[in-house]
Amino acid sequence: MGDLDKVDMETEDKINEEINNDSNESEEVKEKLEEIKEEIKEETKEETKEETEVGEIETIKFLDDYMDNSLKDKEEIKQPTSKKTNNKSHKKKKAKLIYDICMFVFAAIFIVCAIYLINYFWQSKKSEDKVADLKELVIQDTTEQITEADGTPVVIPPVDFVNIDGVSVQAKFAEIYKLNTDFVGWITIEDTEIDYPVMQTMNDEEYYIHRDFDKEYSSAGTLFIDTNSSLTIPTDNIVIYGHNMKTGKMFHDLLEYEDEDFYKEHKYIRFDTIYENGTYEVIAAYRTEIFPADYTGFKYYYFFDATNEEEFNNYVDNSKALTYYDIPTTAEYGDTLLTLSTCAYHADEGRFVVVAKKIN
Repeated sequence: MGDLDKVDMETEDKINEEINNDSNESEEVKEKLEEIKEEIKEETKEETKEETEVGEIETIKFLDDYMDNSLKDKEEIKQPTSKKTNNKSHKKKKAKLIYDICMFVFAAIFIVCAIYLINYFWQSKKSEDKVADLKELVIQDTTEQITEADGTPVVIPPVDFVNIDGVSVQAKFAEIYKLNTDFVGWITIEDTEIDYPVMQTMNDEEYYIHRDFDKEYSSAGTLFIDTNSSLTIPTDNIVIYGHNMKTGKMFHDLLEYEDEDFYKEHKYIRFDTIYENGTYEVIAAYRTEIFPADYTGFKYYYFFDATNEEEFNNYVDNSKALTYYDIPTTAEYGDTLLTLSTCAYHADEGRFVVVAKKIN
């Protein structure tokens, strides 16, 4: 081998050595780089782990706070709803209670009214049955015919009397009077329900207002005469009171005299007492009322005996003025009047009155 070749080989060896050295150094650098990279990874992992843990903790805390707030919101929502539900339930219970109370009250009122009506009609029926029995005791009048001075024939019933405990009583009423000495007569208006005994109690005017003939309680009562009216020494006006019964009994039919046609067909009233018989002709029929004590107008219920002709005429004129239609028949001073009075409902103390004069 020449010198040149030797030099070249040495040079090559140096180069290779350098290369190897460089290669070794590169390996070392590479390894160093790998180590640094690993360290960075580890540090990154640690930081990431810490951040993750912090994030998880914050997330958990956030979720806990969220859930707590949600529960609170739910409770807040739930409480008013529950309260509203309770209020609604309370209102329903209250409404049902009020309904039940109302139904109870209505039922009680219905029962009371039913009992009242049953008793009312039963009392009326009981009273009517007793009146029917009394009618059987009245002896029917026999008649005789007499002739007036002008030649007109007149049929009149004879009047027979019997003495009962010192009282001279018409024979036809003797059996009734024996049952009750408060009995003073019998009133009849043909083709009406008015056909009843009449009572008078001087020590208690309204004794029979709610008593029947037998002195037992009766809503219908019995017709009775004002204590200021006298039958033994007849006063100018005999006032008889009676109930206006919803059953159509007692003096209910008096209100029919508001109709002129009814008046024309029922002009006459028969009122026979234990002392005498009497027929009366209607001269007035009107609505009025019981007035306050300080009222200075016409009060039909205060007239019994006229102190003079003017007082008598005042009663007749006022009665006719209140009548709804014209009744040509009138009364004159000296006539005996019969006034029938019953309740009417055009006023709190309303009354309906029929006035008639005695014609035989």
